[in-house]
Amino acid sequence: MPKQSAGVLLYKLTDGLLHLFLVHPGGPFFRKKDDGAWSIPKGEFDDGEEPLAAAQREFEEEVGKPVSGNFIKLQPIKQKSGKVVHAWAVEGDIDHEQITSNQFEMEWPPKSGKVTSFPEIDRAGWFIIDVARQKIIPGQIALIDELETLV
Repeated sequence: MPKQSAGVLLYKLTDGLLHLFLVHPGGPFFRKKDDGAWSIPKGEFDDGEEPLAAAQREFEEEVGKPVSGNFIKLQPIKQKSGKVVHAWAVEGDIDHEQITSNQFEMEWPPKSGKVTSFPEIDRAGWFIIDVARQKIIPGQIALIDELETLV
């Protein structure tokens, strides 16, 4: 069975404009990448876990704040890797400069034997819809398109 993730697409309306909350992955591989590298806060879950609960858990782990509200189920998407992403949109607000992400460890530099810790998310931001389409991983653009038709 393909891997599956669950995530939250947080949005807000400001002066009639739709703004989307996206996160940038931490670690050395994404340090210099911007357009096409951002994502909704999301993470993998097992078959035994309820997907919306997983999405809320992953949001809190990656951003450092819980998320609640009237969740809107979006159509699942399939990324290039084959991973299926289940997502929910919810209206809310968060200070993107006050995120506190969990950490992961990896050998860095490669083949050095040295294990280094990195934040899973190194920054977050609010983007108007056209900019969000440029920033987000191409496979997740369908989530933005669907939300735009619903709001």
